[in-house]
Amino acid sequence: MASERFRRDQRLRRPADFKQVYNRGRSVADRSIVVYGLASAGPGVRLGLSVSRKVGNAVARNRWKRLLREAFRHSRQQLAPGMDLVVIARGSPPPLAELQQSLVGLASQLARKLRLPSPPAVET
Repeated sequence: MASERFRRDQRLRRPADFKQVYNRGRSVADRSIVVYGLASAGPGVRLGLSVSRKVGNAVARNRWKRLLREAFRHSRQQLAPGMDLVVIARGSPPPLAELQQSLVGLASQLARKLRLPSPPAVET
């Protein structure tokens, strides 16, 4: 069983990385999140989070970030490899299952826009 930890190499950490995704990437959205994506040279998917004060106080923002990281951890195998994602939160957080579906759906739309190969089939 592969580890589901959210390791350092799976995160966008530098402001330059975020800027590159915003400026050169594509975006898709639904009612709860906006996802920017850019093809990357790395083999995996990296995630960056942007949760502004518009969504609420520190407690609300931290809840959003926890939910987004958890959704990413559980759906990482369903995402197309070789992509950097920046997720922007909107409004109040939906349930985890709904957020996970949203993330996978929007990431696959981005992969098609960026012409990336489909993720490998995952047995459930």
